[in-house]
Amino acid sequence: MVYIICVLIAVISAFIGSLIGLGGGIILIPSLLIMYQNFDSFAWATPQMIVGISLIAMVFTAFSSTISYYKERRVDYRLGLLLLTGSIPGGIFGSWLNQFVDSDKFTLYFGLLMITLSLSFLIKRKQPKSKSGDTYQYNVSIWPAFIISLGVGILSGMFGIGGGSIMVPAMILLFGLPVHIATATSMFMILFISIISASTHIALGHVAWEYVFFFIPGAWIGGTIGAKINQKINGNILEWFLRIILIVIGIRLIIDGIM
Repeated sequence: MVYIICVLIAVISAFIGSLIGLGGGIILIPSLLIMYQNFDSFAWATPQMIVGISLIAMVFTAFSSTISYYKERRVDYRLGLLLLTGSIPGGIFGSWLNQFVDSDKFTLYFGLLMITLSLSFLIKRKQPKSKSGDTYQYNVSIWPAFIISLGVGILSGMFGIGGGSIMVPAMILLFGLPVHIATATSMFMILFISIISASTHIALGHVAWEYVFFFIPGAWIGGTIGAKINQKINGNILEWFLRIILIVIGIRLIIDGIM
């Protein structure tokens, strides 16, 4: 039964993560934390183990999503590679920091982070300028992009969220990217960030291998389906879905962290 639940959590997490460019960790981690706190059969799912499993699952979620987005030409590779210059070293450092996070406060920190991100969408943002059809113009400054990506990488490795839940709002609000391009580019970045961060957690022994192999097929299936549905949904609907997901998860985790 535990294995079936692991597969289902992976499919749902990857689907939602790929749909809105978050990588899946934003759903997988809270789900496993709740199971860990309430069921003895998930006693193995300590915060450190959960982060390790999340990052490995996100490698497959991001890979399957990137393939789908590549076919639709929605990935801004130049911007993605620029942001990776800060995200990759940040991810390594954040993964190392994870071992010092107090497990009792982990859910509280994570919940506060989600609420902060959801509120960021209330900020008036730069609108992408449409050149013609589905072609857009937007400008990205190198140093601000690097600094932001460094911070995203640290949070990614420390909380196992893949960076998308921070990077997608940043690309939309600060750089003026259309939501569909931001989502696709985020999944492209998450692929590399997750590989580096997951490798660090594997080296630190933060992976429950008996269970991780049940998350991989679910992550691949959910990631592929989420990317395909993303291409058929209006951008405004995607943004509202992102806000709601962040708020609901944030509130639940804050309550769990306080109690």
